[in-house]
Amino acid sequence: MSRLRIRDAVPADRDLIAEWMIAMAWETEHKRLEPATVHAGVAAGLADQAKARYFIAMREAEVAGHETIAVPAGTLMFTHEWSDWRNGDWWWIQSVYVAPEHRRQGVYNALHRHVAALAQVTPGVVGLRLYVERENIAAQRTYRSLGMDDSGYLLYESEF
Repeated sequence: MSRLRIRDAVPADRDLIAEWMIAMAWETEHKRLEPATVHAGVAAGLADQAKARYFIAMREAEVAGHETIAVPAGTLMFTHEWSDWRNGDWWWIQSVYVAPEHRRQGVYNALHRHVAALAQVTPGVVGLRLYVERENIAAQRTYRSLGMDDSGYLLYESEF
């Protein structure tokens, strides 16, 4: 039997999260990220919750009938966006990654529900947002199943 437990990420998780972010960028967008930059970015986010907050999904499994071990199965980060229209914060779900051997087993669902529950009891949070690749239909179905809707916005950027 195994179950998922969600915990706050800690500085010791930096290398794992950074490696997962590098893998995610390649898998989803075929982008090669600079490892030193990603490691520094994750470290900065872990050190300052005003920048970001990371969670780790741990899969707990019973071994030999009595001992329980826990292995990291996935991660999710959120950042804040102030809304003057709503006088509150949107929490942007970002940097989601589920290790391949743990996919399609409820890991993202557990991470999402954990963050949604936290957002609902945090004063000033007005909702959750995320962006998704137009072609990633499976992810879009997952987000809809969790009560999210297409916002009607397109995302534009100017990267420096």
